[in-house]
Amino acid sequence: MSDSHLDSEREILKQLERRLGRFHARQRLSIESANRPRIFGNGINFFHPENWYSIYSVMKNILRFTGFYGRGYRNTLNFELIENRVNLPALPKAFEGFTILHLTDLHADMNPPAIHALAEQVRELDYDICVLTGDYRALTHGAIERSMMGMGDLMPFLKQPIYGVLGNHDSIRMLPVLEEMGVTMLLNAHQPIELQGEQIYLAGIDDAHYYRVDNIEKASLGIPDRATTILLSHTPEVYRQAAHAEFDLMLSGHTHGGQICLPGGKPLFLDARCPRHMGVGRWRYLGMSGYTSRGAGTSIVTARLNCRPEITLHRLQRGDD
Repeated sequence: MSDSHLDSEREILKQLERRLGRFHARQRLSIESANRPRIFGNGINFFHPENWYSIYSVMKNILRFTGFYGRGYRNTLNFELIENRVNLPALPKAFEGFTILHLTDLHADMNPPAIHALAEQVRELDYDICVLTGDYRALTHGAIERSMMGMGDLMPFLKQPIYGVLGNHDSIRMLPVLEEMGVTMLLNAHQPIELQGEQIYLAGIDDAHYYRVDNIEKASLGIPDRATTILLSHTPEVYRQAAHAEFDLMLSGHTHGGQICLPGGKPLFLDARCPRHMGVGRWRYLGMSGYTSRGAGTSIVTARLNCRPEITLHRLQRGDD
């Protein structure tokens, strides 16, 4: 390893330590530096199919052999706009109708035409803030440049402010790049959103599925009691912790809604250790509302069957579910 590369690595580490704290930065980088992401072990789930790279071509060939690949690929460009109304009893009056654009699982380097199609669809949408709930890269290791180029193609079509978290496909090295693009990254941190003198609080955690570097307590530290709170988590699998931390709303992705589903949208497989009904769409646990998006991109294979990619607009309103 050259001296210039070592100097670059030291500078990245210093930058991340200043931004995240020494423990978080070193823990995340240490796990990433493993020779190969594990198929078994680590994380919440024992089995991680996203790290089983030999299955990628097998899945694609199966779809081609059965004649479904062409239709599945066309579906990746056919986004469904979902409007989800969220009732929050303590929502401040100024935030009645406040709208959040939610994008997740972009995997921006896997299917560039899908990113361009997504950009065209979101450019005309009306919303107050945009949130990104992780998985910007196709693979779970390796270079980040192509995925960040894909994100760079999308960013001019999104309105500020934009907030994000990282997922299990992402490297912590993406953090400074995304923030340079204008994304406020909430990795075990929160941000007040102010409107007409009233506030709600948006919090985010680092990946809980594989890296297990999430810290909901740290993310919520300092949020006033009885404030309206929203948590961004790449995966819905931390729903219990989020509910007991008294978040009002949790927005997630990760599952792709199954991506390859039976007719009627029934997923064959959901890569998430949570109740199946929490793997896609609206759900509720204790006093917390939740939503798991099907995601805008694809993983493992560039095809979707009976499971269109999703763009979500969450509209907040006062009231009980």
